[in-house]
Amino acid sequence: MSAPGALATQSPSAPRESAPFFPAFGLPYAPGQPAFSAGIHSDDGATGPKNAIDLVPNDGVVRAPLEGTVHIWQCAGGPWVTIDHQEGWRTGYYHMENIQVSEGQQVAPGTVLGTVGNALPCGGSTSGAHVHFTLWLLTASPAERAAEPAVAGDWDGVSYARLSSEVAAVVGEPVNGKVFGGWQFFEGAAQYSGYTVRQSDGWTVPFPGTFIYG
Repeated sequence: MSAPGALATQSPSAPRESAPFFPAFGLPYAPGQPAFSAGIHSDDGATGPKNAIDLVPNDGVVRAPLEGTVHIWQCAGGPWVTIDHQEGWRTGYYHMENIQVSEGQQVAPGTVLGTVGNALPCGGSTSGAHVHFTLWLLTASPAERAAEPAVAGDWDGVSYARLSSEVAAVVGEPVNGKVFGGWQFFEGAAQYSGYTVRQSDGWTVPFPGTFIYG
């Protein structure tokens, strides 16, 4: 792997001009229940694109928001989960416990992935059980894949410090303006802020706050 700082970065919170069609994502839990969100933030909670939403669904169960292929990444502290979707999109599920899926498993929307938790397999921190839901867009060229496996999405053993800063600056995709489960999310000026708007009626919920999916 190249030294920290060697990767080219995109402007914080600015979606790529070449980003493909955004899939019809749901939210990573079952509809019909409230969920608390601490707000929208960058993967490290400090700098870079705001590609993360902390979520605590009422039943504590984390589910796939869209069909895709599961990857289980291993770090010194244990495993964590991502799902690869169409067109290079990837979603991440950090802090999750009681993992119920396996490497390479094909999942449908609503498949149980695990439960909210405080797991720190690759490092980081948490102040309470939740799922750190992240959005990524893997668009590395063949040359970049060869030179930097993390840009291509090979995250085995990659520390949370590196993934959430150096790697996120390149492939972390802002959630700003994107729709998940019928709610459109908007980042705020500060970390752990923003708001979400229900597309069916314009109902707006500021973060931190609680909203109902479905």
